[in-house]
Amino acid sequence: MKKTSSPTRRDLLASAAVVTAAAIADTSPAAAQAGPKPIFAVPMVTIPIVGETQVFQVRRIYCIGRNYAAHAIERGSDPNREPPFFFQKPTDAIQNVAVGEVADHPYPSLTKNYHHEVELVAALKSGGTNIPADKALDHVYGYALGLDMTRRDLQNGMAAEKKPWEIGKSFDHAAVIGPIHPASKTGHFEKGAISLAINGTVKQSSDLSKMIWSVAEQIAKLSEAFELKAGDIIYSGTPENVGPVVKGDLLVCKLEGLPDMSIKIV
Repeated sequence: MKKTSSPTRRDLLASAAVVTAAAIADTSPAAAQAGPKPIFAVPMVTIPIVGETQVFQVRRIYCIGRNYAAHAIERGSDPNREPPFFFQKPTDAIQNVAVGEVADHPYPSLTKNYHHEVELVAALKSGGTNIPADKALDHVYGYALGLDMTRRDLQNGMAAEKKPWEIGKSFDHAAVIGPIHPASKTGHFEKGAISLAINGTVKQSSDLSKMIWSVAEQIAKLSEAFELKAGDIIYSGTPENVGPVVKGDLLVCKLEGLPDMSIKIV
């Protein structure tokens, strides 16, 4: 019977070297990238920034309801600083409109009463929870002019049934917006004329100073309910005289201190 020899020290060292080499191979860049991968790519939603090559990546879209007294009255609400309420739109509802452009805006499905709502939009660079109002504007990166487009018949119908009216507010192209202007260049907007005209006739006309809740207060109130973060944008409410648009209408939105924004309903 053949005698089996015991492994020598040299044999043990050789075996250890093989194990070490295998471990190194497993931690190579190729192995490190072998983790979970998405099955398809989801486009990143961004908004251009005036004067910058970088863009603003959108995380969430918040909107405040009935934030001008006259609009609150026309929507059947008490304008005397009742607690603000908020709703959200999907991030991919963003429709970017360049300065000087008249962007085609598709009339959406299911509605026969499609409304315009012109608004100041605040874009956040940071956030948190329970943000004091006197510190809230420190979190604002910049401002834009926006349109909170609304399928009013669907919103009213769902509200009458005491059901969520998301279908009236959250749909493709429902969050029209111009480019973001850094607050470092524009300052913060606490007052200034805001208006919307259809085919040359002014329909909405007011001043930011008439907002029931200021941008700072909106941020403070929102942060009580949500952890705000960089990339969040806030549509700050619309003045009175919201109304319908039809195919062929040309809308021109104005806000003192920012370039005009125009869309055509198609």
